[in-house]
Amino acid sequence: MKLYFSPGACSLAPHIVARELGIEVELDKIKDKKTSSGEDFWAINPKGYVPALKLDDGEVLTEGPVISQYLADSKPGADLAPANGTRERYRLQAMLGYINSEIHKTYSPLFTPGTTAEVRKEKEEYLKKRYALIDKQLAESPFLTGEKFTIADAYLFTVTNWARHVKLDLGDFKNLTAFQERVAARPAVKEAMKAEGILKE
Repeated sequence: MKLYFSPGACSLAPHIVARELGIEVELDKIKDKKTSSGEDFWAINPKGYVPALKLDDGEVLTEGPVISQYLADSKPGADLAPANGTRERYRLQAMLGYINSEIHKTYSPLFTPGTTAEVRKEKEEYLKKRYALIDKQLAESPFLTGEKFTIADAYLFTVTNWARHVKLDLGDFKNLTAFQERVAARPAVKEAMKAEGILKE
């Protein structure tokens, strides 16, 4: 399998998941919509953004939460996602949906140079409101859905790392801060970040 990624982007989440599961994926870095070998990334993923996962049969999966679930389901004994059809799985999917729609997408304007101060302030306040719910949840358990690390934790960790780059102060969220430190210390997370060049030896 081949994972198309950009360093530190949302593609880091399925990259972490693959390493947590011990699944070997070939990494192909996307820059200026070109693969490392010069291929047009638009031809691989018409959506134009990472991540994309090319399966061994040539089919391409897109959307980070879907790719992470696909990887987790390929190794069910690893417990990175509850079994399909269970209530626990739906809770996990609810969390993935929340991170995707309420947190991930809200960061986008903060990365855009032309965003006005007014819009920036609005997005920062919105993110803090959404993080408050997560911080409360993390007061009850070390990970989003309980005692075990799951694909939702890999996703939350990845997007929350962006706060430093956009100078969003999340210091008031003590449980979230502790979560980020806890996940960053995981060997598979360190390996993924080193492989992407965003964590030095």
